Amino acid sequence: MTEVLVLIDAPEGKATKPSLELLTIARRIGEPSAVVFGGSVPSTLAEYGAEKIYQFDDAVYDEFLVAPKAEALSQLVAEKSPAAVLVPSSAEGKEIAARVALRADSGLITDAVDVQVADGAIVTTQSVFAGNFTVDAKVTQGVPVIAVKPNSTAPEAVTGAGTVEAVTCEVSDAAKGAKITSSKPKEASGRPELTEAAIVVSGGRGTGGDFSEVEAFADSLGAAVGASRAAVDSGWYPHSFQVGQTGKVVSPQLYVANGISGAIQHRAGMQTSKTIVAVNKDEEAPIFELVDFGVVGDLKTVLPQATDEVAKRKG
Repeated sequence: MTEVLVLIDAPEGKATKPSLELLTIARRIGEPSAVVFGGSVPSTLAEYGAEKIYQFDDAVYDEFLVAPKAEALSQLVAEKSPAAVLVPSSAEGKEIAARVALRADSGLITDAVDVQVADGAIVTTQSVFAGNFTVDAKVTQGVPVIAVKPNSTAPEAVTGAGTVEAVTCEVSDAAKGAKITSSKPKEASGRPELTEAAIVVSGGRGTGGDFSEVEAFADSLGAAVGASRAAVDSGWYPHSFQVGQTGKVVSPQLYVANGISGAIQHRAGMQTSKTIVAVNKDEEAPIFELVDFGVVGDLKTVLPQATDEVAKRKG
């Protein structure tokens, strides 16, 4: 079985949930081989099916932006001729994917929500044109390089050999053009990362700037909090929490939109969610065209009741 290279995102030596999802997807199309940058190899990689683990342990990958990682991964692609390369569909992941595809003279697919094998070919599913169409696509030249959205599948624990192989790459001077001069850890909110969360609860113009009900309901579900562009532009919530075409694209198991009209800009960022619920006072709001379940009502009345009911059922 041909190996599939999987780029692992492992801040502080811990593999993220999207990385484990990629290992699960890789097993559908070949033999998963994890690619890790850094001195620590997460034990969960073998627990979720990695047969091989290629480790690039050099400070250069932390000192500079994505170019050194892209060079190293490109070298590995040239040496191993994998069936495919899977990367997380994050800002860094997609830039690395683009650089690798260019170097390998291969096709690139971004923001895939499913990857399967059909008639001997690797076929992906994407949501395109601001989420208005769902298409099946495949790479017709070279090694397919595919960036996969978080929450596209559930990670499945299957023990792999997890054989660690140390690999090196002579990084070119050209790849060292953008040096990281300083960094600081993201402040912990106690909530899941927005793009990785299984449940997202978002607020919009209907909050009137008060996100307390949205946050309380999110916390009762163990969910991440998101915001519409209108709420962000009004200064009610930080831009890093914006869901939409010009913000973050999320694809959780459950998305709850509160006081959000459902403009195309917002829909483009969340309509691949598995289940969508909306709370809005306006029964003609466009968001209701998209939802699986809609509540016509004031979020400031509906959400506290929902939060109390969740608490009762937990108790």
